[in-house]
Amino acid sequence: MTKKYFGTDGIRGRVGEFPITPDFMLKLGWAAGMAFRSMGACRILVGKDTRISGYMFESALEAGLSAAGADVMLLGPMPTPAIAYLTRTFHAEAGIVISASHNPHDDNGIKFFSGQGTKLPDEIELMIEELLDAPMTVVESSKLGKVSRINDASGRYIEFCKSSVPSSTNFAGLKIVVDCAHGATYKVAPSVFKELGAEVTVLSAQPNGLNINDNCGSTHMEQLQAAVLAEHADLGIAFDGDGDRVLMVDHTGAVVDGDDLLFIIARDLHERNRLQGGVVGTLMSNLGLELALAELGIPFVRANVGDRYVIAELQERNWQIGGENSGHVVCFQHTTTGDAIIAALQVLLSLRRRQESLAQARQALRKCPQVLLNVRFSGGDNPIEHPAVKAACERVTLAMAGRGRVLLRKSGTEPLVRVMVEGEDETQVRGHAEDLAKLVTEVCA
Repeated sequence: MTKKYFGTDGIRGRVGEFPITPDFMLKLGWAAGMAFRSMGACRILVGKDTRISGYMFESALEAGLSAAGADVMLLGPMPTPAIAYLTRTFHAEAGIVISASHNPHDDNGIKFFSGQGTKLPDEIELMIEELLDAPMTVVESSKLGKVSRINDASGRYIEFCKSSVPSSTNFAGLKIVVDCAHGATYKVAPSVFKELGAEVTVLSAQPNGLNINDNCGSTHMEQLQAAVLAEHADLGIAFDGDGDRVLMVDHTGAVVDGDDLLFIIARDLHERNRLQGGVVGTLMSNLGLELALAELGIPFVRANVGDRYVIAELQERNWQIGGENSGHVVCFQHTTTGDAIIAALQVLLSLRRRQESLAQARQALRKCPQVLLNVRFSGGDNPIEHPAVKAACERVTLAMAGRGRVLLRKSGTEPLVRVMVEGEDETQVRGHAEDLAKLVTEVCA
């Protein structure tokens, strides 16, 4: 059944435009409260990132949840994976995250976690959607939900992150730069690395509601690259606005993406006989990752793009490690969702165990040239299904003679068509990608 409101990562859009409006959030809070309350007593955690509209939507959701008879526990600004963790530890029925992740401040959205800290099952999302189209009611006054605030949420999550590494872990002598994207990790991430002994320089940790992801964090790596070189740091770590994506920079200033991080973590687990099964990537994962893992005898499968699909594949296969080249990295042996801080810690542990730099660790993964171009898509007919576009994709695939890949897909979180071409010759790959992107642009016009 097609969903009306929920996309691949919750409900997201531009603030003030339906459905990212206060009245819709009020109704969404009520619908979610009614759906979870139908299963028994209901307690729901609500957290957010640092964008200014979070105040407005937090209040609207709180009112709707209370009207449905659900108790609300407010966390304030917290990374998305922290809300997944705290939902489990407080034995709540659900967790709600107010965030648009890596998007600019004028976007926002809502993500849900189940009581187990996982993405909501489709049947519950569909139940919420049905209630959104029903008249809103209010429970009698004696059954209205109560609201409280969890004041020690940050401390709880910091200790959880530290518990993902051995108690003997000491990063003394490690000099790192951390870019918090003026987002939800601005308090907790520096504390985690400092408390584990690292020397930490902190960037973009002064959120004002408007500067989240603004030329900083994992979507804009230039500031971090410059700081790593200026500070003569061992490496840099960049988070996105809600703390579920991580990218790194090695001591030479080179960007280390999610494919690299997945490889480093998986290789370490494999060498210690701790890798359960194989690795789940996505359709966008570089062919080099697949080849490097194959050399180690590690199975690799591709899921659809989106961390919910990576997680579903991990659950289906009972594997532990998966992720996306954008920086979503899932370490199921430690938590239930993509967690940027925990993933970064696993990478640092691997480097310490092997006594190598990040630059050295990534050398074992030889990537194929991959060009990704985004084409703005305003709606209407799907350009990917246009006969001319399909024919062009077939021509490019034939031209690369089995030594490359073509992938066109619509973004699940932004109005974009992503054009990806991958192969052995970078000049050829870029030419094919630009030609396909130009054709898609013409079809969308």
